[in-house]
Amino acid sequence: MSDNIFDLIVIGAGPGGYVAAIRAAQLGMKVAVVEKREALGGVCLNEGCIPSKALLDSSEFFAVARDRFSVHGIDIDPPRLNLEAMMRRKDDVVKKNTDGIAYLFKKNNIERVHGEGQLVGRNVFGRHEVEVALAEAAPPAGHPDLPTDAEKTQKLQAPRVLLATGSEAAMLPGIPFDGQVVVSAREALCFDELPQHLVVAGGSFIGLELGSVWRRLGAQVTVMEMMPQIVPLMDRQAGDTLNRSLRKQGIQFKLGTRITGVRRIGNKAIVQYNAGAGSEEIDCDRLLVAVGRRPLTAGLNLEGLGVKLDEKGRVAVDGDYQTSVPGIYAIGDLVPGPMLAHKAMDEGVVCVERMAGKVATVEYEYIPGAVYTWPEGATVGQTEEQLKEAGIPYRSGRFNFAALGRARCMDETEGFVKILAHQETDRVLGVHIVGPRASDLIAEAVAIMSFGGTARDIALICHAHPTLPEAVREAALDVHKEAIHA
Repeated sequence: MSDNIFDLIVIGAGPGGYVAAIRAAQLGMKVAVVEKREALGGVCLNEGCIPSKALLDSSEFFAVARDRFSVHGIDIDPPRLNLEAMMRRKDDVVKKNTDGIAYLFKKNNIERVHGEGQLVGRNVFGRHEVEVALAEAAPPAGHPDLPTDAEKTQKLQAPRVLLATGSEAAMLPGIPFDGQVVVSAREALCFDELPQHLVVAGGSFIGLELGSVWRRLGAQVTVMEMMPQIVPLMDRQAGDTLNRSLRKQGIQFKLGTRITGVRRIGNKAIVQYNAGAGSEEIDCDRLLVAVGRRPLTAGLNLEGLGVKLDEKGRVAVDGDYQTSVPGIYAIGDLVPGPMLAHKAMDEGVVCVERMAGKVATVEYEYIPGAVYTWPEGATVGQTEEQLKEAGIPYRSGRFNFAALGRARCMDETEGFVKILAHQETDRVLGVHIVGPRASDLIAEAVAIMSFGGTARDIALICHAHPTLPEAVREAALDVHKEAIHA
């Protein structure tokens, strides 16, 4: 087999792409992965999930040391922020993770091609061709007229190509990113000094997490959200509880608010907004725009090959993740569904397993979501509002962390676990958690729901004591008004 002929070419080495490549290699395929970044892992590992969680953990330690050590009988001098060291730690966490993927590529004999890939079409052998503009060295010193390595190209061939290029931050209409004052999450993870006032456009996961980081470290933070509640897709009761908690931490919210313009004044900005009572203004050092993301399809030559997009610019795929062009597949943020790394990972595995003739599926109704503020928020399944709108009969059970022994020991008593179960079958329809380690606790709910379990099933499972998961069991008991510690 020629060096440039593969069984599968993956364009993009984010969570969906690199996981798909590894699984394909495990299934015996010869795999090449085209990635334009120097480091593997895509947005998630380089400027999203991983660095944001590293800063969330660091800023949480800082806030706990400053505000809560004394409650535990620990007296210390007020902590001082060393932002440079905190950023170094974050970068080190990112590097260890991206290096880990490079090791997995080597272990699984995956060919990594560093550059930008573009679909060319089928060749005479019926294989799809991908032309890669290699991203390598600049011209030799003193010889600017020589062609750069970046201008060189390499052609790869395979019967199947998987598009996994992810997404990019969406901007506010008429307000472009400038990388200095009007920034995306990428820049907000790399500030070299503490902003005095950070305005966040968007009250969903990304905006709340990064707003929390900088608020804990001492910045004034104002979150502006167009909808009447934060995290609009979360169960309303859970969202309202999270809102109250973040307000207590000092984050200011302006809900039902639309940002209409930005005026730069030196290194600062005046943000113009409308909250229903005419135009108003607020000044800030930085405006973090976190209003969503859009599929990153530019440069792939989708239009040239006839790959169809839907009305939202997403790649249209069938049940096997195949596009309108046979042999071209797409997953992750490129296709419909929540833009979540774990959703992309699951799609990557299922896509290549189906290529190999295996039976596999993604259970989209049981994909969890989590917001890594403190307390955390996590959700899976349907909200109470959705059940009411659909006319589905249900029972609701709830247990507050304030009544849980382990939560009291941790001094983490905010929030609750809420379980929604079908009134007749008792099957769990939705679980919503606000509280300590909600992102970990939601896994039990996902497992139960994936196997068609009931609230009674959870209630009958023995949970270790004292632990946080006991709150899940008590909420399940409360569905039938049998909670012991409520």
